[in-house]
Amino acid sequence: MEKILEVKNIEKYYGNKSSLTKAIDGISFDIEKGEFVAIMGSSGSGKTTLLNLVSTIDKVTSGHILVECLDITKLKGEELNKFRREQLGFIFQDFNLLDTLTAYENIALSLAILNMPYKEIDEKVRKVAKELNILGVLEKYPYEMSGGEKQRVASARAVITNPKLILADEPTGALDSKSSKMLLEKFNYLNNDLGATILMVTHDAFTASYASRVIFIKDGKIFKEINRGDDNRKEFFDKIIDVVTLLGGDLNDAL
Repeated sequence: MEKILEVKNIEKYYGNKSSLTKAIDGISFDIEKGEFVAIMGSSGSGKTTLLNLVSTIDKVTSGHILVECLDITKLKGEELNKFRREQLGFIFQDFNLLDTLTAYENIALSLAILNMPYKEIDEKVRKVAKELNILGVLEKYPYEMSGGEKQRVASARAVITNPKLILADEPTGALDSKSSKMLLEKFNYLNNDLGATILMVTHDAFTASYASRVIFIKDGKIFKEINRGDDNRKEFFDKIIDVVTLLGGDLNDAL
């Protein structure tokens, strides 16, 4: 299988010599093309820091992160901007849609930045909107949409450029249970039918059970890793709960 992401012995420190905090402590893992991987851990475990490092929002203190053999820890300036623009898709808990743009315009924006012809942009936007069942909201502004609709618009925006890697930060955190289930089923569609590679941070075992693999983080280190294999989602959910229980005092934070 082709490796999309290689995380090699990364560390991240915050603070100064008098007050130094080690947020990430020697983490290494790979993600292959077409995988859907969840990162779980309690508040303060380092899972969000890890996602920020992979997304280039933050910089590693040491170690290397490679996306399709490109060492992104060495990218700077326009080279870094180009990588973010063309190779990564982002889905945030608070949607991060532009309030002054319609759903259509929010989705199309990243293609317009790439100077794609209008006809091609229109075809791509309508195709992904149909796949995510949001054709009916394309002319609406964010304030006119439900939370679930906004998150699906954000998902469409993330996949429209066919990025190498989609990064999702607590994507169901602001959604009710019905909207969460609908979004996660769309994630599975993106992953299984469109071949999208997804790395998702979540504190929720139900959300994580939609992934094909879960990596558990504790105190900035990998605590355990489990694969779904041939398990159905309920069986995988039960295995996730078993690991969360092993985390002891972190149980309430991880569910």
